[in-house]
Amino acid sequence: MDAIVLESVLTCPHCGFARRETMPTDACQFFYECSHCKALLHARPGDCCVFCSFGSVKCPPMQQLQGCCGASG
Repeated sequence: MDAIVLESVLTCPHCGFARRETMPTDACQFFYECSHCKALLHARPGDCCVFCSFGSVKCPPMQQLQGCCGASG
């Protein structure tokens, strides 16, 4: 099994600003405020968190193919 990646680059769909963030391993992150344009990002329908919607890497539970917070994966 591959190692779990704990960092992901979130890219704001509004302004394109990208920032590397550390993903939580014990909870979903439903919201994220872009530090550049201050837009409040939220997970897209069908995604469990902002990392699965806007990140370069899916969240740790989805990487392990476990599903996350009730989302089917």
